[in-house]
Amino acid sequence: MDLVTLLQSAPLLAMLVKSALPAAIGAGMGFGQWLAALPPCRNLSFETATYLVCETDPKHYSIELFWKDREGKPYRSLHNLRTAEQAAGRTMLFGINAGMYHPDLAPVGLYVEQGRQIAPAKIGAGTGNFSMQPNGIFYLSGGKAGVRATKDYLRRPSRTDYATQSGPMLVIDGKLHPKFQPDSASRKIRDGVGVRADGVAVFAISNDVVTFHEFARLFRDELGCPNALFLDGSISSLYAPAIGRNDDFWNLGPMIGVFRRSG
Repeated sequence: MDLVTLLQSAPLLAMLVKSALPAAIGAGMGFGQWLAALPPCRNLSFETATYLVCETDPKHYSIELFWKDREGKPYRSLHNLRTAEQAAGRTMLFGINAGMYHPDLAPVGLYVEQGRQIAPAKIGAGTGNFSMQPNGIFYLSGGKAGVRATKDYLRRPSRTDYATQSGPMLVIDGKLHPKFQPDSASRKIRDGVGVRADGVAVFAISNDVVTFHEFARLFRDELGCPNALFLDGSISSLYAPAIGRNDDFWNLGPMIGVFRRSG
């Protein structure tokens, strides 16, 4: 475990030794395995809500997208994804849902996995959060993470290793999405991703129901992300057993898995 991760996880350790660690040991995970599986996540209070925030520098963490297993079947749950990666000898530090999807679990909009485009970008009009313009794309390219509005991304295409399209954008070049209202009555559990100026990808999921405006302010004002993207609302899920976070909704579409880089 690298020093940065240990320092980020320090506020959680005392609580976890009393709660998550005994359960992990009971499931056959030793202390060393548990320590190695700790994600770079922390609890955070901002304004009137609490969040779990995971900060992942692509220099130290591999951020990957997953949809189907080797047999061509959707993973369907973060638990299934972690189990499959564990069987392959990899420790997934945490997983989070990667955006919106159709009833057959196929991604809505652009989806790129291991450099291969599986679904094209969706730029037409529509209903729902995805089509609240501008929407955007979270991507990994050449070991760097980015979030850009869809039209901007398509105007300046680049070789992409992983990408997922979702919407709406939360923060666009330091400004909140123009359609967000401070007094909105729509309050839900929400998750999203932003990228700081130093290239660190920041994932956040709310523990409390929040508005889009509140969630966007978290990324801009507290987490320092000039660009951030909403991933989803009602099915927002983050799975990190080493810290006792076991959101395990079934029938999820694309997912993001984060792993520690070796060496």
